[in-house]
Amino acid sequence: MEKRKIGSLDVTVVGLGCNNFGSRLDQKATTKVVHAALEAGINFFDTADIYGGTKSEVFLGKALGKRRRDVVIATKFGMPIDDSHFGAKPDYVRSACEDSLRRLDTDHIDLYQLHYPDATVPIGDTLGALQGLIAEGKVREIGCSNLNANQLREAKTAAGTRSAFVSVQNQYSLLAREPERDGVLAACHELELGFLPFYPLANGLLTGKFRPGQPPPEGTRLATMPSDRSAHWLSDELQQRVTTLLDYAEEIAVPLLTLAYSWLLSHRELSSVIAGASTPEQIRANAAAVIALDDSVIEKLDELTA
Repeated sequence: MEKRKIGSLDVTVVGLGCNNFGSRLDQKATTKVVHAALEAGINFFDTADIYGGTKSEVFLGKALGKRRRDVVIATKFGMPIDDSHFGAKPDYVRSACEDSLRRLDTDHIDLYQLHYPDATVPIGDTLGALQGLIAEGKVREIGCSNLNANQLREAKTAAGTRSAFVSVQNQYSLLAREPERDGVLAACHELELGFLPFYPLANGLLTGKFRPGQPPPEGTRLATMPSDRSAHWLSDELQQRVTTLLDYAEEIAVPLLTLAYSWLLSHRELSSVIAGASTPEQIRANAAAVIALDDSVIEKLDELTA
Protein backbone atom coordinates (compact mmCIF):
# COMPACT_ATOMS: atom_id res chain seq x y z
CA MET A 1 0.00 0.00 0.00
CA GLU A 2 1.20 3.50 -0.81
CA LYS A 3 2.64 5.49 2.08
CA ARG A 4 2.81 9.23 2.64
CA LYS A 5 4.64 11.40 5.14
CA ILE A 6 3.53 12.93 8.41
CA GLY A 7 6.71 14.65 9.51
CA SER A 8 9.25 11.85 9.83
CA LEU A 9 6.55 9.17 9.91
CA ASP A 10 5.63 6.97 6.94
CA VAL A 11 1.93 6.13 7.08
CA THR A 12 -0.27 4.08 4.77
CA VAL A 13 -2.81 6.11 2.78
CA VAL A 14 -5.54 4.00 4.37
CA GLY A 15 -5.45 4.13 8.15
CA LEU A 16 -7.81 2.89 10.83
CA GLY A 17 -9.80 5.19 13.08
CA CYS A 18 -10.20 3.51 16.45
CA ASN A 19 -13.18 5.36 17.92
CA ASN A 20 -15.32 2.18 17.84
CA PHE A 21 -12.96 0.35 20.18
CA GLY A 22 -14.30 0.13 23.71
CA SER A 23 -17.72 1.45 22.76
CA ARG A 24 -19.28 -0.50 19.89
CA LEU A 25 -16.54 -3.17 19.93
CA ASP A 26 -15.24 -5.26 22.81
CA GLN A 27 -11.66 -6.53 23.01
CA LYS A 28 -12.31 -9.65 20.93
CA ALA A 29 -13.98 -7.73 18.11
CA THR A 30 -11.31 -5.01 18.28
CA THR A 31 -8.55 -7.57 17.91
CA LYS A 32 -10.21 -9.05 14.83
CA VAL A 33 -10.44 -5.62 13.17
CA VAL A 34 -6.86 -4.68 14.07
CA HIS A 35 -5.48 -7.97 12.77
CA ALA A 36 -7.47 -7.60 9.55
CA ALA A 37 -5.98 -4.12 9.12
CA LEU A 38 -2.46 -5.46 9.60
CA GLU A 39 -3.11 -8.26 7.09
CA ALA A 40 -4.36 -5.66 4.59
CA GLY A 41 -1.08 -3.76 4.87
CA ILE A 42 -2.36 -0.90 7.04
CA ASN A 43 0.21 0.53 9.45
CA PHE A 44 -1.53 3.65 10.79
CA PHE A 45 -3.90 3.56 13.78
CA ASP A 46 -5.55 6.72 15.10
CA THR A 47 -7.14 6.76 18.54
CA ALA A 48 -7.71 9.22 21.41
CA ASP A 49 -7.76 9.10 25.18
CA ILE A 50 -11.53 9.78 25.27
CA TYR A 51 -12.52 7.08 22.77
CA GLY A 52 -14.45 4.24 24.34
CA GLY A 53 -14.26 5.91 27.75
CA THR A 54 -10.41 5.49 27.63
CA LYS A 55 -10.78 1.82 26.61
CA SER A 56 -9.86 2.35 22.94
CA GLU A 57 -6.18 2.84 23.75
CA VAL A 58 -6.19 -0.23 26.00
CA PHE A 59 -7.91 -2.43 23.42
CA LEU A 60 -5.62 -1.21 20.63
CA GLY A 61 -2.47 -1.87 22.65
CA LYS A 62 -3.59 -5.40 23.50
CA ALA A 63 -4.65 -6.14 19.93
CA LEU A 64 -1.30 -5.03 18.52
CA GLY A 65 0.80 -6.89 21.08
CA LYS A 66 4.22 -7.66 19.62
CA ARG A 67 3.25 -5.98 16.34
CA ARG A 68 3.52 -2.58 18.04
CA ARG A 69 6.92 -1.91 16.45
CA ASP A 70 5.45 -2.49 12.98
CA VAL A 71 2.89 0.32 13.18
CA VAL A 72 2.40 4.04 13.66
CA ILE A 73 0.13 4.94 16.58
CA ALA A 74 -1.54 8.33 16.78
CA THR A 75 -3.50 9.38 19.82
CA LYS A 76 -4.94 12.62 21.18
CA PHE A 77 -5.39 14.56 24.40
CA GLY A 78 -7.38 17.58 25.52
CA MET A 79 -11.05 16.65 25.26
CA PRO A 80 -12.74 16.15 28.65
CA ILE A 81 -12.41 12.64 30.08
CA ASP A 82 -14.01 13.84 33.28
CA ASP A 83 -14.24 17.05 35.30
CA SER A 84 -10.50 17.11 36.07
CA HIS A 85 -8.89 15.50 33.02
CA PHE A 86 -9.00 17.90 30.07
CA GLY A 87 -7.31 20.86 28.45
CA ALA A 88 -3.84 21.80 27.21
CA LYS A 89 -1.99 23.14 30.25
CA PRO A 90 1.61 21.87 30.32
CA ASP A 91 1.19 19.78 33.48
CA TYR A 92 -1.90 18.12 32.05
CA VAL A 93 -0.20 17.47 28.69
CA ARG A 94 2.54 15.55 30.48
CA SER A 95 0.17 13.56 32.71
CA ALA A 96 -2.17 12.78 29.81
CA CYS A 97 0.76 11.46 27.81
CA GLU A 98 1.83 9.18 30.68
CA ASP A 99 -1.73 7.87 30.96
CA SER A 100 -1.91 7.14 27.22
CA LEU A 101 1.48 5.41 27.25
CA ARG A 102 0.26 3.18 30.07
CA ARG A 103 -3.05 2.36 28.39
CA LEU A 104 -1.38 1.64 25.05
CA ASP A 105 1.33 -0.43 26.80
CA THR A 106 4.06 1.29 24.82
CA ASP A 107 7.11 3.41 25.58
CA HIS A 108 6.39 6.06 22.94
CA ILE A 109 3.59 7.62 20.92
CA ASP A 110 4.36 8.17 17.25
CA LEU A 111 1.96 11.08 16.69
CA TYR A 112 0.59 12.91 19.74
CA GLN A 113 -2.21 15.32 18.87
CA LEU A 114 -3.92 18.21 20.62
CA HIS A 115 -7.56 17.19 20.18
CA TYR A 116 -9.08 20.64 20.42
CA PRO A 117 -7.66 24.13 20.97
CA ASP A 118 -7.72 25.37 24.57
CA ALA A 119 -8.43 29.11 24.58
CA THR A 120 -7.29 29.39 28.21
CA VAL A 121 -3.72 28.31 27.46
CA PRO A 122 -1.22 30.05 25.14
CA ILE A 123 -0.35 27.65 22.34
CA GLY A 124 3.33 28.23 23.05
CA ASP A 125 2.90 26.76 26.53
CA THR A 126 1.27 23.63 25.14
CA LEU A 127 3.95 23.30 22.48
CA GLY A 128 6.65 23.64 25.13
CA ALA A 129 5.28 20.65 27.00
CA LEU A 130 4.98 18.64 23.78
CA GLN A 131 8.53 19.55 22.77
CA GLY A 132 9.68 18.32 26.17
CA LEU A 133 7.98 14.97 25.55
CA ILE A 134 9.79 14.68 22.22
CA ALA A 135 13.11 15.44 23.92
CA GLU A 136 12.39 12.66 26.45
CA GLY A 137 11.68 10.16 23.66
CA LYS A 138 8.08 9.65 24.74
CA VAL A 139 6.65 11.23 21.56
CA ARG A 140 8.05 11.18 18.02
CA GLU A 141 5.91 13.81 16.28
CA ILE A 142 3.15 16.20 17.36
CA GLY A 143 -0.07 17.19 15.62
CA CYS A 144 -3.37 18.91 16.26
CA SER A 145 -7.05 18.72 15.47
CA ASN A 146 -9.87 21.22 14.98
CA LEU A 147 -7.53 24.19 14.44
CA ASN A 148 -8.26 26.82 11.81
CA ALA A 149 -5.75 28.29 9.37
CA ASN A 150 -4.85 31.26 11.59
CA GLN A 151 -4.34 29.00 14.60
CA LEU A 152 -2.06 26.74 12.56
CA ARG A 153 0.10 29.70 11.56
CA GLU A 154 0.14 30.97 15.16
CA ALA A 155 1.29 27.55 16.36
CA LYS A 156 4.04 27.44 13.74
CA THR A 157 5.33 30.83 14.88
CA ALA A 158 5.11 29.86 18.56
CA ALA A 159 7.12 26.68 17.96
CA GLY A 160 10.09 28.74 16.82
CA THR A 161 13.06 26.60 15.83
CA ARG A 162 11.89 23.64 17.89
CA SER A 163 9.48 20.83 16.97
CA ALA A 164 6.19 22.09 15.52
CA PHE A 165 2.91 20.47 14.57
CA VAL A 166 3.34 18.17 11.56
CA SER A 167 -0.35 17.41 11.00
CA VAL A 168 -3.87 18.66 11.47
CA GLN A 169 -7.03 16.58 11.71
CA ASN A 170 -10.27 18.31 10.67
CA GLN A 171 -13.52 17.17 9.10
CA TYR A 172 -13.28 16.66 5.33
CA SER A 173 -15.21 14.56 2.84
CA LEU A 174 -17.21 14.82 -0.35
CA LEU A 175 -20.04 16.08 1.87
CA ALA A 176 -17.94 18.46 3.98
CA ARG A 177 -15.50 20.51 1.94
CA GLU A 178 -14.83 23.30 4.44
CA PRO A 179 -11.02 22.83 4.50
CA GLU A 180 -10.90 24.05 0.91
CA ARG A 181 -12.91 27.17 1.72
CA ASP A 182 -11.54 28.07 5.16
CA GLY A 183 -7.91 27.97 4.08
CA VAL A 184 -6.81 24.96 6.12
CA LEU A 185 -5.71 22.95 3.08
CA ALA A 186 -3.80 25.97 1.80
CA ALA A 187 -2.17 26.37 5.21
CA CYS A 188 -1.16 22.69 5.12
CA HIS A 189 0.61 23.29 1.81
CA GLU A 190 2.24 26.46 3.10
CA LEU A 191 3.37 25.00 6.45
CA GLU A 192 4.14 21.48 5.15
CA LEU A 193 1.52 19.83 7.35
CA GLY A 194 -0.11 16.50 6.67
CA PHE A 195 -3.91 16.62 6.63
CA LEU A 196 -5.94 13.83 8.27
CA PRO A 197 -9.69 13.93 7.58
CA PHE A 198 -12.12 12.87 10.24
CA TYR A 199 -15.59 11.68 9.19
CA PRO A 200 -14.12 10.91 5.73
CA LEU A 201 -17.13 8.70 4.98
CA ALA A 202 -19.61 11.14 6.56
CA ASN A 203 -20.63 8.72 9.33
CA GLY A 204 -21.42 6.01 6.80
CA LEU A 205 -23.29 8.07 4.19
CA LEU A 206 -20.46 7.54 1.68
CA THR A 207 -19.94 3.81 2.18
CA GLY A 208 -22.47 2.93 -0.51
CA LYS A 209 -24.54 0.96 2.01
CA PHE A 210 -26.74 3.89 2.99
CA ARG A 211 -29.78 4.49 0.82
CA PRO A 212 -31.49 7.88 1.10
CA GLY A 213 -35.07 7.66 2.29
CA GLN A 214 -34.44 4.36 4.05
CA PRO A 215 -33.46 3.79 7.70
CA PRO A 216 -29.70 3.46 8.29
CA PRO A 217 -28.56 -0.18 8.14
CA GLU A 218 -28.97 -1.96 11.46
CA GLY A 219 -25.85 -1.94 13.62
CA THR A 220 -24.26 1.07 11.93
CA ARG A 221 -23.16 4.14 13.86
CA LEU A 222 -25.95 6.21 12.30
CA ALA A 223 -28.54 3.66 13.41
CA THR A 224 -27.42 3.90 17.04
CA MET A 225 -26.66 7.65 17.10
CA PRO A 226 -28.84 9.90 19.30
CA SER A 227 -31.46 11.73 17.28
CA ASP A 228 -30.03 15.16 18.07
CA ARG A 229 -26.80 14.13 16.34
CA SER A 230 -28.21 12.00 13.54
CA ALA A 231 -30.54 14.80 12.43
CA HIS A 232 -27.68 16.55 10.66
CA TRP A 233 -26.50 13.46 8.81
CA LEU A 234 -30.02 12.44 7.85
CA SER A 235 -31.06 15.91 6.70
CA ASP A 236 -32.83 16.28 3.35
CA GLU A 237 -29.89 18.26 1.97
CA LEU A 238 -27.29 15.58 2.67
CA GLN A 239 -29.58 12.78 1.53
CA GLN A 240 -30.09 14.56 -1.79
CA ARG A 241 -26.35 14.96 -2.23
CA VAL A 242 -25.82 11.27 -1.45
CA THR A 243 -28.45 10.37 -4.04
CA THR A 244 -26.59 12.44 -6.64
CA LEU A 245 -23.31 10.72 -5.79
CA LEU A 246 -24.85 7.24 -5.85
CA ASP A 247 -26.31 7.96 -9.29
CA TYR A 248 -22.92 9.09 -10.58
CA ALA A 249 -21.14 6.09 -9.04
CA GLU A 250 -23.58 3.79 -10.81
CA GLU A 251 -23.15 5.70 -14.07
CA ILE A 252 -19.36 5.23 -14.12
CA ALA A 253 -19.45 1.79 -12.43
CA VAL A 254 -17.19 2.79 -9.55
CA PRO A 255 -18.35 2.12 -5.96
CA LEU A 256 -19.15 5.22 -3.92
CA LEU A 257 -16.72 4.01 -1.23
CA THR A 258 -13.94 4.04 -3.81
CA LEU A 259 -14.90 7.52 -4.98
CA ALA A 260 -14.97 8.82 -1.40
CA TYR A 261 -11.51 7.50 -0.56
CA SER A 262 -9.84 8.21 -3.87
CA TRP A 263 -11.20 11.75 -4.21
CA LEU A 264 -9.78 12.61 -0.80
CA LEU A 265 -6.40 11.12 -1.63
CA SER A 266 -6.26 13.03 -4.92
CA HIS A 267 -5.39 16.00 -2.68
CA ARG A 268 -1.67 15.76 -2.02
CA GLU A 269 -2.04 17.52 1.33
CA LEU A 270 -3.75 14.41 2.66
CA SER A 271 -1.56 11.88 4.41
CA SER A 272 -4.04 9.13 5.26
CA VAL A 273 -7.78 8.46 5.32
CA ILE A 274 -8.55 7.13 8.80
CA ALA A 275 -12.10 5.81 8.60
CA GLY A 276 -13.36 3.56 11.35
CA ALA A 277 -14.42 -0.05 10.90
CA SER A 278 -16.42 -2.44 13.05
CA THR A 279 -15.73 -5.68 11.16
CA PRO A 280 -12.79 -7.25 9.31
CA GLU A 281 -14.85 -7.10 6.13
CA GLN A 282 -15.19 -3.34 6.42
CA ILE A 283 -11.49 -2.75 6.92
CA ARG A 284 -10.66 -4.99 3.95
CA ALA A 285 -13.13 -3.01 1.82
CA ASN A 286 -11.56 0.26 2.96
CA ALA A 287 -8.06 -0.99 2.17
CA ALA A 288 -9.13 -1.94 -1.36
CA ALA A 289 -10.97 1.33 -2.01
CA VAL A 290 -8.06 3.44 -3.27
CA ILE A 291 -7.54 3.91 -7.00
CA ALA A 292 -6.16 6.67 -9.21
CA LEU A 293 -9.15 8.65 -10.48
CA ASP A 294 -9.16 10.28 -13.90
CA ASP A 295 -9.04 14.06 -13.80
CA SER A 296 -12.48 14.14 -15.40
CA VAL A 297 -13.92 12.10 -12.52
CA ILE A 298 -12.31 14.35 -9.92
CA GLU A 299 -13.70 17.41 -11.70
CA LYS A 300 -17.18 15.88 -11.83
CA LEU A 301 -17.09 15.01 -8.13
CA ASP A 302 -15.98 18.56 -7.35
CA GLU A 303 -18.89 19.86 -9.39
CA LEU A 304 -21.48 17.54 -7.84
CA THR A 305 -20.48 18.36 -4.27
CA ALA A 306 -19.50 22.04 -4.57
